[in-house]
Amino acid sequence: SQEQQPQPRPQEIPTNSWYPPSIVGSSRSSRPATPGAGSTSSSGFSESRPADRQNSLVNVSPTEAAGIIAVLKDRSVDELRKLLSDKEAYQNLLLSLEPVKTQNRVRDELRNETLQLARENLEKEPRIMELRNQCRIIRTTELASAQEKLHDLERKKEETLKYYSPSSLLHRLQDAMNKSDEESDALHRQLLDREIDLSAFVQKYKKIRYTYHKRALTHLSAKTSFTV
Repeated sequence: SQEQQPQPRPQEIPTNSWYPPSIVGSSRSSRPATPGAGSTSSSGFSESRPADRQNSLVNVSPTEAAGIIAVLKDRSVDELRKLLSDKEAYQNLLLSLEPVKTQNRVRDELRNETLQLARENLEKEPRIMELRNQCRIIRTTELASAQEKLHDLERKKEETLKYYSPSSLLHRLQDAMNKSDEESDALHRQLLDREIDLSAFVQKYKKIRYTYHKRALTHLSAKTSFTV
């Protein structure tokens, strides 16, 4: 009987490949497993790398994947093998992809805009410092004087409000009543001491008592109104 010829094995990935283990493991696990002892080791390797394969493809959209496949489908086996082993060739292929070009273009635009904004900010730095110095001068001179005037006006306002408050008005009205009462008592003592004649006493006494009772009625009315 003729010896059975060994089946040709799929193309192995070069051992010096610079690809990360996740890519290499994904490529190897995609090969069909051979029966026998080899199937056990292949199955074990495939089960030990699912997270790596998922992480390597999680950020690739279907549209991007289709574009990459379209670029690679017409390449020969030697060209594909070179991409797996030659980092420079892979880098050139990567830079030729349209999504990478778009990303690099956007990155360059953002970098240029950032640099332009930085230059403009640096150009404005002297003006900013000048404005800060002006603000500091205004704060220590004009603003301080204005704040002092404001505090003085607020103090006068508080004094005025306090002077015309209901309690203050009642208190001053009570003082005026007491003053009128004291004046009438003093006038009465002058009459007893014969320091004033009767006709003058009556005229002045009536005027003082009229003022007293007028203030007393006003005080009573105001006190009642404020209490209610």
